[in-house]
Amino acid sequence: MAKFTKEDIVSKVQEENVKYIRLQFTDILGTIKNVEIPVSQLEKALDNKMMFDGSSIEGFVRIEESDMYLYPDLDTFVIFPWTPEKGKVARFICDIYNPDGTPFDGDPRNNLKRVLKEMEELGFTDFNLGPEPEFFLFKLDEKGEPTLELNDKGGYFDLAPTDLGENCRRDIVLELEEMGFEIEASHHEVAPGQHEIDFKYASALKACDDIQTFKLVVKTIARKHGLHATFMPKPLFGVNGSGMHCNLSLFKEGVNAFYDTKGELELSETARQFIAGIVKNATSFTAVTNPTVNSYKRLVPGYEAPCYVAWSARNRSPLIRIPASRGVSTRVEVRSVDPAANPYLAMAVLLAAGLDGIKNKLEAPKPIDRNIYVMSKEEREAEGIVDLPATLAQALVEFKKNEVMVGALGEHITEHFLEAKEIEWDMFRTQVHPWERDQYMSMY
Repeated sequence: MAKFTKEDIVSKVQEENVKYIRLQFTDILGTIKNVEIPVSQLEKALDNKMMFDGSSIEGFVRIEESDMYLYPDLDTFVIFPWTPEKGKVARFICDIYNPDGTPFDGDPRNNLKRVLKEMEELGFTDFNLGPEPEFFLFKLDEKGEPTLELNDKGGYFDLAPTDLGENCRRDIVLELEEMGFEIEASHHEVAPGQHEIDFKYASALKACDDIQTFKLVVKTIARKHGLHATFMPKPLFGVNGSGMHCNLSLFKEGVNAFYDTKGELELSETARQFIAGIVKNATSFTAVTNPTVNSYKRLVPGYEAPCYVAWSARNRSPLIRIPASRGVSTRVEVRSVDPAANPYLAMAVLLAAGLDGIKNKLEAPKPIDRNIYVMSKEEREAEGIVDLPATLAQALVEFKKNEVMVGALGEHITEHFLEAKEIEWDMFRTQVHPWERDQYMSMY
């Protein structure tokens, strides 16, 4: 994305007839929030003087300390292409600051910046992320509410007439490209109604901004087609769920620190230590990378999502895969992450996990090159392969035990994240579900 000055932005706003500015940020649960202001307030926003009530945002602050400031990141300025010519809408992604000018500890974006500084102290200059978010398209009813009716019967890489979501997906791609995205691929996924659009990797902070923008664009354009786009990990029983594979790499001054021509599989010692850190911390970061009750309906055998902690360069059944590309493209693909995750928090824990391996010179276990799904429990145990948590409750227990993961979120976010997620689990645990009535009402 282009580097903008305040003067550039003021000039662009006037040229393009922008009438409203959205000041966007992300709460702890990953929900996009925004304060919309008329263009007359632009100068005030650019001077970091826009205030909002932090006590009204999930997991931010108590009512007696509610004043917070929005600091726009000028490089995130973009005009939404779908807004009317007479009064266009532009947006900034903002960081949250306290009234005393210090970064707010509960801001997920600021928190990721903090972990990136720890990375820089170890001598790395960039942490790159290439995300692969998947989503489903469902039809809307006459009231504009989402149904469970899919708009196609397509499968992996299918095209029209089977893939009826193709026009919607193409329009999404066009809007994204107009907003500066470099789209690498767009295709139908394995399940009916399921789609994937891949965009070019970027430094972690920008990539996380891009994920949030991507979700907004997908949902907006889908609705224009009479469809509801959902990033829910497992909306339907019996078909694949939606993942968000994350391709990760560390760089030093433009050189990929994971690549070594002399290393086994052409992987550097740094790459192997990073993998070891991911393996060590995987059961603990899962609460953050797979943060909903529904996330664990996806992480089951038989639907291509990983359930076991292992790595491989050839095999797609483990948690971690090393794609074939080498050189600048050498990367570690973490396959468990789902699109319900707050990307800023997910990247904070994944980076902290990898850095834990590098700091402590951990040794990666041997790669597992056979299909783990067909291995017995005894065979998995013999290979040292552990299971990912099976429920959100298990994942939260694992997270709380791990000092590295708790440190990656910081005290404020950890406290409020755990509180929200424990309430979510308890609501699910105590609810009586239709399956139970179908199973037991007549039997007992």
